[in-house]
Amino acid sequence: MTQIIQSLADISARYDALFVDLWGCVHNGVTAFPEACAALIAYRERGGTVVLVTNSPRPRGSVETQLDGFGVPREAWDTIATSGDSARAAAYDGAVGEKVFFIGQPDEETVFLHPLQIQDNPIDITTVPLDEAEGIICTGPFDPLADPATLRPQLLHAKTRGLKLLCANPDIVVDRGERREWCAGAVAQLYTEMGGESLYFGKPHPPIYDLARRRLAATGKNVPTEGILAIGDGIATDVLGALGEDIDSLFITGGLAAMETKTADRPDEAALKAYLEKEKSAPTYAIGFLR
Repeated sequence: MTQIIQSLADISARYDALFVDLWGCVHNGVTAFPEACAALIAYRERGGTVVLVTNSPRPRGSVETQLDGFGVPREAWDTIATSGDSARAAAYDGAVGEKVFFIGQPDEETVFLHPLQIQDNPIDITTVPLDEAEGIICTGPFDPLADPATLRPQLLHAKTRGLKLLCANPDIVVDRGERREWCAGAVAQLYTEMGGESLYFGKPHPPIYDLARRRLAATGKNVPTEGILAIGDGIATDVLGALGEDIDSLFITGGLAAMETKTADRPDEAALKAYLEKEKSAPTYAIGFLR
């Protein structure tokens, strides 16, 4: 049974580290959530470690810069694990070949397509037209406001050639302020439904949790699974991923599922119960907003 709580402080003493989602929990894609930042700062002041675990297709350094721009204090976190870093490591290991067709925004292509500094002997990746590609890298649709189905002709061509699609962000949608945008996960989902093969490296899939644990260990903390709490607003990413890793989870209902859970300040208990039953999910805790 999922327990509805009032604040992170109600349960935080039970955990030595947090795996915290960003979008919808710490910021809305435009600006930071002050109460969430304050809660994370207070947690760290009590000795806890905060690992930001995000499905951003960008590398860690780019996310740091983005967080500064949103007004998220550096005191609110210790380290960052991004699906972009996890996906880039796989790409430069040759997961989809050296000649790739890139789907995403031009600035995402710029930051994604350079090897990780820690990687030994990365392959040489070049972007090419789809007809010449050995595989696909997707950080998101070309147009995040357009239905991903507009990519169906390219994806059909890719499927007939047996190309693998590397998905750098398994999220389906994200809310940027008041605007909902499609993410790479929607493209990968469509490709899979069409019979293509998609490779995932963000939540809820194991590679990003392996990266998060390594980033946590690099802070000097050896935290067992039972000492970690995952926090996020994605029932199919944050909560599902936590369940797969046997990590306790705190579901932020005021994010992507605000309407379904009738969240104003806190979730409606009956609506939350119905939503979790529909999604066949069972987070350990739930709260309206991180605070």
